[in-house]
Amino acid sequence: MAELKDRLRSDLNDAMRSRDAVRMRTLRSALTAITNEEVAGPAARELTDDEVTRVLTREAKKRREAAEAFGAAGRDDQAAAERAEGDILAAYLPAQLSDDELTALVAEAIAETGASGQSAMGQVMKVIAPQVAGQAEGSRVAAEVRRQLAS
Repeated sequence: MAELKDRLRSDLNDAMRSRDAVRMRTLRSALTAITNEEVAGPAARELTDDEVTRVLTREAKKRREAAEAFGAAGRDDQAAAERAEGDILAAYLPAQLSDDELTALVAEAIAETGASGQSAMGQVMKVIAPQVAGQAEGSRVAAEVRRQLAS
């Protein structure tokens, strides 16, 4: 069984004992998303820690996008609730790469592939994506690749 999933269950039990409603709601939602992923497809299976991390990353992204949408609509209380849930999920994810680290990794991938011009973006993304998986959002990586290929 995935260690990360066990940790989520244990933390959910702790949140229930301490009656932390936000943490309970967030962890239940995350565990539900993990279970849904496990039973999706032709046969049920147990997710690895990497797969659990991908699910948590997707859930955290949903929270960020919802917080932005609620903030834009003037629903600051809902936006704050979504941000709080996103912060809880972020504690279970690997640390995000800084802008400088991402810039260096993209430059290295461009040098490795010998890519030039926007048409080579897919080639660079194929090399860099596995290196930054879980540590940087895909849109952020793509924007940096685009920026470096343009210059």
